[in-house]
Amino acid sequence: MTQFCPRMARHNFRHRVQRRVLVLRRCFCCFWDRLLICSPGKPIRYRMLSRAPTPAVPSAAADGSILASSRNLMPSPLCHPKDSDLVPLKISLLGDPQIGKTSFLAKYIGDEKDEQGEDHQEKGLNLMDKTFVVQGARIYYSIWEVDGAEKSPDHIPKACQESVAILFMFDLTSRCTLNNVISWYQEARKWNQTAIPILIGTKFDEFIQLPIDLQWTIASQARAYAKAINATLFFSSATYNINVNKIFIFVIAKLFDLPWTVERNLTIGEPIIDF
Repeated sequence: MTQFCPRMARHNFRHRVQRRVLVLRRCFCCFWDRLLICSPGKPIRYRMLSRAPTPAVPSAAADGSILASSRNLMPSPLCHPKDSDLVPLKISLLGDPQIGKTSFLAKYIGDEKDEQGEDHQEKGLNLMDKTFVVQGARIYYSIWEVDGAEKSPDHIPKACQESVAILFMFDLTSRCTLNNVISWYQEARKWNQTAIPILIGTKFDEFIQLPIDLQWTIASQARAYAKAINATLFFSSATYNINVNKIFIFVIAKLFDLPWTVERNLTIGEPIIDF
């Protein structure tokens, strides 16, 4: 018994030390995230560590229950934007290349095609249209995606001018794409100071395969960046249709003061929504 007590004391001491080290580590991570907002620093790409068994990914059906008012959003046959009863809205997508912008947009548009889509394409710009009905009003989305690789001085002005919302996108597994959001934001605001800013992390299905501590660090940094640019933050996956439709419904809710019943979600390992 006398030998057991010292062993327990040493165990308790080590446990307290480990807890304090973990607290200090998290405090340092928070300080580092705030520092990165002011100084993006050298681009770093997260390294995929040894894969654990793939976690269950929420199905597309789980993303379907979004807004109470979303029942009023019904697909409508594609109409020409010059129709007198249409409400035309322009949305911009900005972000680095190869982060999933086109896949995200294709998932939202689905099979709906613009008959004049070929006339709307330009090198470095991808334009897609979608028309739907909200509480009896027909909404026409004109969505402008800036490629990111083929940069031209007039791409961002063309995409951002007259937009009602700008979606700033980054890859959840790549820190450099998140750091670059600040420069995308600064450039976009030169041409549009009133559009609703939304920060979107793509590839959530790959993100949840990272170690939990790394997920916590990335999520904290993304939330800090969203706060810095006064944006709502969504984690999304085009592959599993996670939060794709919610984002565009959120834009409608903000513009037309409709009820937004989706709750804030800050749980690590789940698709975060922070506003």
